[in-house]
Amino acid sequence: MQALEVISRKRDGGEHPAEEIEFLLNGYLRGLIPDYQMAAWLMAVCIRGMTRAETLALTQAMVKSGEVLDLSGIPGVKVDKHSTGGVGDKVTLIGPPLAAACGVKVPKLSGRALAHTGGTLDKLESVPGLTVDLDPDRFIRQVREVGIAVAAQSPQIVPADKLLYALRDVTATVPSVPLIASSVMSKKIAAGADAIVLDVKFGRGAFMPDVASAEDLATEMVLLGEGAGRRTVALVTAMDNPLGRTVGNALEVQEALDALAGMGDEELVQVALVVAREMCWLAEVEADPGDALRSGSGRNKFLQMLIAQGGKIEMGLPRAPVHIEVPSLGDGHVQSIDALEVGLAGLELGVGRKKKQDQVDPAAGIVIEAQVGDRVQLGQSLAVVHARSEELARSVIPRLQNAWKLSANEVKRPPHVLARVDKDGVTRAD
Repeated sequence: MQALEVISRKRDGGEHPAEEIEFLLNGYLRGLIPDYQMAAWLMAVCIRGMTRAETLALTQAMVKSGEVLDLSGIPGVKVDKHSTGGVGDKVTLIGPPLAAACGVKVPKLSGRALAHTGGTLDKLESVPGLTVDLDPDRFIRQVREVGIAVAAQSPQIVPADKLLYALRDVTATVPSVPLIASSVMSKKIAAGADAIVLDVKFGRGAFMPDVASAEDLATEMVLLGEGAGRRTVALVTAMDNPLGRTVGNALEVQEALDALAGMGDEELVQVALVVAREMCWLAEVEADPGDALRSGSGRNKFLQMLIAQGGKIEMGLPRAPVHIEVPSLGDGHVQSIDALEVGLAGLELGVGRKKKQDQVDPAAGIVIEAQVGDRVQLGQSLAVVHARSEELARSVIPRLQNAWKLSANEVKRPPHVLARVDKDGVTRAD
């Protein structure tokens, strides 16, 4: 078999048998196939696409490139949860603990901030003393004993994805549904859970631009999960406006604690409950996450997880020294809040990373005071910027003021969960 033959087949619109995909991936990992040939194949995939069988073969080959976690020592159905990334998305800090409080076993390997979207690991690391670097034995023990663990992915899991993603990033081959789906699902499958709930976001603050493209990606990922023997459900959710009231690492942890104590933003809590109920359904657990929220057992479960991972929540979360209000430029009802602009403002403050080696500021962020639908007057505070210096805080105020769009008419907050996708197809919300 020759690399040129494989590349040519996809260039001409042909379909690869599984062995060709394995040959290409293994050759690239071993250094036998150079970057320029792999890049040519990736571009051919971007242009020609892949069949479901090809995408599954690519996903399975990527899983086989590294270790697969063995979670068989944990009783019950293990359910993972994954979000494609958003602004103010702290659902992982709320939904999975509620599911765990109901009896679901939740082993979750998570990621760090990517571009303008927040990373769950960065949020958790804002808790003093907490570690996300759990070796497999500790990770499995914590899931078995506490019911939930959220940790960093080992570099030994799907090493092929790291190599391929780096090449896609510099060859304009990132926006391909088969390549995105195989990247996400190979990591989820290798993480060892029996079932997976996916939160696929679309809109200004997400990587998918609209509902249709998010549904396509969700469908592809669900079928990959099912094809690999994992029960999989996806929710298609909006990310035009930030989710909840805060953007920032420590701020989002505190918001999650408040939400679990019954003091959360209504939209955020509803999304978290939908996710938790899907996790319970997949695990065949009959308990209601709503009861876990009302009783406080979900909050206790989250605190148990933080303590098990070394967190010293009693020391308090980091607080920024500077808090500055963002005044409204006009009167009206808040029609929308541009999630991308808010995310980029957060990036300037140090919430995420512009470069891989950048350090995040755990205390930095934005607290939203005027939500979609609220009535505001000229000069009223839209948000409060939390920053390490007054100069830095003031530098993002114009961007944030432009993110708030006002209307003379009353505005109703739009629905957040737009569709549910499983192996039988797409069910759209009313």
